[in-house]
Amino acid sequence: METTGMAGVSLKRGSLAVKDNDSQAPGEEVKRQKVSECCLSEGQDGLESDSLPSDENVPAVPEAVSAGEGKNNSDAPLEDEEEEEEDGLSEEGEEEEEVESFADMMKHGLTELDVGITKFVSSHQGFSGILKERYSDFVVHEIGKDGRISHLDDLSVPVDEEDPSEDVFTVLTAEEKQHLEELQLFKNKETSVAIEVIEDTKEKRTVIHQAIKSLFPGLETKTEDREGKKYIVAYHAAGKKALANPRKHSWPKSRGSYCHFVLYKENKDTMDAINVLSKYLRVKPNIFSYMGTKDKRAITVQEIAVLKVTAQRLAHLNKCLMNFRLGNFSYQKNPLKLGELQGNHFTVVLRNITGTDEQVQQAMHSLKEIGFINYYGMQRFGTTAVPTYQVGRAILQNSWAEVMDLILKPRSGAEKGYLVKCREEWAKTKDPAAALKKLPIKRCVEGQLLRGLSKYGMKNIVSAFGIIPRNNRLMYIHSYQSYVWNNMVSKRIEEYGLKPVPGDLVLKGATATYIEEDDVNNYSIHDVVMPLPGFDVIYPKHKISEAYREMLTADSLDIDNMRHKIRDYSLSGAYRKIIIRPQNVSWEVVAYDDPKIPLFNTDVDNLEGKPPPVFASEGKYKALKMDFSLPPSTYATMAIREVLKMDTSIKNQTQLNTTWLR
Repeated sequence: METTGMAGVSLKRGSLAVKDNDSQAPGEEVKRQKVSECCLSEGQDGLESDSLPSDENVPAVPEAVSAGEGKNNSDAPLEDEEEEEEDGLSEEGEEEEEVESFADMMKHGLTELDVGITKFVSSHQGFSGILKERYSDFVVHEIGKDGRISHLDDLSVPVDEEDPSEDVFTVLTAEEKQHLEELQLFKNKETSVAIEVIEDTKEKRTVIHQAIKSLFPGLETKTEDREGKKYIVAYHAAGKKALANPRKHSWPKSRGSYCHFVLYKENKDTMDAINVLSKYLRVKPNIFSYMGTKDKRAITVQEIAVLKVTAQRLAHLNKCLMNFRLGNFSYQKNPLKLGELQGNHFTVVLRNITGTDEQVQQAMHSLKEIGFINYYGMQRFGTTAVPTYQVGRAILQNSWAEVMDLILKPRSGAEKGYLVKCREEWAKTKDPAAALKKLPIKRCVEGQLLRGLSKYGMKNIVSAFGIIPRNNRLMYIHSYQSYVWNNMVSKRIEEYGLKPVPGDLVLKGATATYIEEDDVNNYSIHDVVMPLPGFDVIYPKHKISEAYREMLTADSLDIDNMRHKIRDYSLSGAYRKIIIRPQNVSWEVVAYDDPKIPLFNTDVDNLEGKPPPVFASEGKYKALKMDFSLPPSTYATMAIREVLKMDTSIKNQTQLNTTWLR
């Protein structure tokens, strides 16, 4: 079989012939490393553990790309997905330099006051500190449904006689492995590597095929005849056909269908990570399952399950992926389910704190004994001058022209350059097709809405909006509910303080009941819940009930009729505890001189045998290292806010430290 027109490296044992016909530019393959990014933001930070996959639109300062940077905004299927760019991959290299600094852009962002976050529970004097100065200052360990904290502490692979023979690890020479690795990681312009089979037997060819696929995930192989000689050619599988269902080769009946593993990742969110793993394994992302999404700007450790992919294949990813580590492999019968976790354990460093030792002790004792107000954190509401709750309110009002305008109009704040151009085109022409052409990445919410408008027309915004995956559409409405809840809980604490009062709500099982006068002493503030507005909740029997009504009335909504003409947008409501007391709270104040040194060991550090950092009694700076566990759907940033008594918004943090995105 001839291979003219294909650039490649041809390898023969003992000799090397490099074929270079320059048929492809070096940068072309790199495009595939980029996974699409999107622009809608909802609570993460490893904080809202059972939250939906989410995205952020803050332009990041360039960091080392480890096999794929970006996001997939939902695992819900897109309508008309075939109209999208292939595999959702697109080049992001067209971004121009930012005119404003990040801190300048964030002057237009939201503050806590904007979203109803106004109260504290403790009486200590606040102090300043920098949150997430380095992403490694924020470490999240998932707490499984059995209560165990996930740790990466075992990289061994379960021995399984069904796995390929050990010959796969020795059949390739060091030189062949080097060229295959360069091909796999797009480190050169060749598009294939050809290995001559000296001992031409079917068994030998099978072992070489297995070796390449096992050791270099992402590569496919085929056998070719060239001038009477047999070659095994390795190449990158491309396009949607590469994302095939799990291979139909024999999977032992005695082995559980799902390989569970612990995923350690740095500076990547969960959907990011799954996109990268699926590309390298040549499988669809939807064969992965997990219990909760975790933040990008952090080190996180969580359990993942994947259908019919061996631990052996997964373990080999450790050799070729930066910022990821996979381990603690086991085979199980069942996948993981979203929301099954008990919560998350956090290790957080607040650098350059100004508080005295006494202030720190008071703050941490209060966090341990009383807790913090269970506000929805800032990431629930977006990062630009158009908060997501405003879009949610317009949806509930059935104001579809306003929904379209709020999502697409130009706004101040931190955004990717191509999004700015897209918005400018929309404002100038109101032509969805023209605005869509400005977007290299069309899976973001703006791109999906523009595609819908192109398909259904400007007079059918409801159908156009419906192209956006359901989870992302509902994020807007949930953001509005969160906005109302934050404002109402602030009013409740201002009015009645930190004691339960008659008319407050508590849960008995899943049912909300009122606290009666005679029962007040049987409850604490930690039992009190407040409703997110909806048609299936009751409201407190005191002044705050009227405050709910007034707020929704001011927003042209009827609190007595929260059903929407479109069923998806009907709100049933829910209940949420107003005060959360963290578990497993501990802390220490450490002195340091170098702001770039890590102040504690990660799981990977421990695996590599690194000694823990040693601190001097005196140093140029002080940091507060704190550990605590939180249940799902609570925000660690709100616990940290209670300690510092400081606004945790990106807007405020970037004024404190304009280099926090390194």
